[in-house]
Amino acid sequence: MNTTLKNIEQMILQVGLGDRVAFRSLYQATSPKLFGICIRILKDRSEAEDALQEVYIKVWRAASKFASLDSSPISWLAAIARNHAIDIVRARRPDVVDIDATEELTDDDLDPEQRAIGMSEGRRIERCLDELEAARADAIRGAYIEGFSYQELSDRYDVPINTMRTWLRRGLAKLRECLER
Repeated sequence: MNTTLKNIEQMILQVGLGDRVAFRSLYQATSPKLFGICIRILKDRSEAEDALQEVYIKVWRAASKFASLDSSPISWLAAIARNHAIDIVRARRPDVVDIDATEELTDDDLDPEQRAIGMSEGRRIERCLDELEAARADAIRGAYIEGFSYQELSDRYDVPINTMRTWLRRGLAKLRECLER
């Protein structure tokens, strides 16, 4: 694990102990990335800013449950941000997120290196999604970017709900394998 990830992991562990200084440092180190996730899903800067604050409240409350053996610290934080933003999307049922347009949505505070890393990660994910069967890749986008429920996706693709769950679980496993290469 590189030094930055190790530092973030240590900050999360300290936040779990109630360390406000570590929380401030964690926010400074990770908020641009988490804000990017929120704005990509929500497509509204003001709503993304509000969501980000709620995400960090969840991080504060859940940090003591972080298990470094189960996931990387960035993945854990990103999952909290993504899930919270998707919950907001589901509550308001917005227009579909255009995945191609999301690369253009960036935080003005990000430096060029951070933008390049974010765009590179997006391209890697898209490349890996392209390796999946088209319907399954679309179902993954529907579930994790557009916020559709299993039932909605099951109806959309005319498959039983358990089949949809299997598609998503296996598709995510293949994505993970691809991203680890």
